[in-house]
Amino acid sequence: MSNELEAFIEYISVTRALSKKSVEAYKGDLSSIEDELQIPLINLESNSVLSFLSKYKNKRTLNRKLSAINAFFDFCYKSHFSAEKTKYKFAKIPKLLPKFLSYKEIQNSLLLIDRNSWLGLRDYALIIFLFASGARISECLALRREDIEDGWLHIRHAKGEKERIVPVAKVALDAISTYLNEKPKENEYVWCNYKGDALSRISAYKITQKYLNVSPHVLRHSYATSLISGGADLRVVQELLGHASLLTTQIYTHIQKQDLKETVEVCHPLA
Repeated sequence: MSNELEAFIEYISVTRALSKKSVEAYKGDLSSIEDELQIPLINLESNSVLSFLSKYKNKRTLNRKLSAINAFFDFCYKSHFSAEKTKYKFAKIPKLLPKFLSYKEIQNSLLLIDRNSWLGLRDYALIIFLFASGARISECLALRREDIEDGWLHIRHAKGEKERIVPVAKVALDAISTYLNEKPKENEYVWCNYKGDALSRISAYKITQKYLNVSPHVLRHSYATSLISGGADLRVVQELLGHASLLTTQIYTHIQKQDLKETVEVCHPLA
C-alpha cells in the first residue's frame, strides 16, 4: 500500500472516525487497484483507472468504487500530495421504487409462523420488530434488552455511529417479551440462533425469506412506505430512519405520488 493511501486510511479512521466496516471497505476498494496495477494510486492516469473500473458491470458497485477513489483524490489535493483535484463522474443509475410489502401481506405471512416453539416466537417477533421500527438489520442484530425502554428503542449502533431513538408499537414489544420469556438461554443480545448464540445476518435473511420471500431490508422500506402513505412528514421519516440526508428519504415520495395518481384515476370524472 502506497504512503498516500496509508495516510488516507489513517485520516478516515482517526480524523473522520468512520466505522471499522467503512474503513475496511475504502481500504479494500483502493488497495485492490494498487495491487492489480502495481502502481501507487496517486500516480495512475485517468485512462488506467477507468480501464480498471470497466470490469464492473454493476453500476452500484462501480459508483461505490468511484466514491472511494474521489474521496482519496480529494484528500490528496487538500493534503498537498497532488497539485490537481481529480474527480470522476458517477455512472447514472435509473431511479427505481424501493421494494416494499403492504401491511396485509405482512400480516398474512405472520399467520404462517408456528409459535408453539421459542424459535417460532423469535421469527414472529423479529419480523414484527423490523416492520415496527424501520431498523437496519445490523441495528436490529445489535439489539440488547436495555436498548428498549418505555416503548422507545435506543439504536446505539447506527450507520455512521449516529445514535437515534425510535418509538416502537406495543404489539412488537409484546412479541419480543413473549419470545424472551421462552428463550432457553440467556444472551446479551435479544436475537439468538438455536444454539443460543447471537443471530447472524445470514440467519436473519433466511427467516424473512422463509416467510416473506424478501430480505430484511424490504421491511425497512415497508416501514417507511407505510408512514409516507399515511401522511407522515418527510423530515420525521428521515429522523426515524436515521438518514443523514433528506435526499435519501425522498425516494419514498414517488410512492406518495403514485397514491395520489391512483386516487385521481379512481375518483375524478375526467380520469
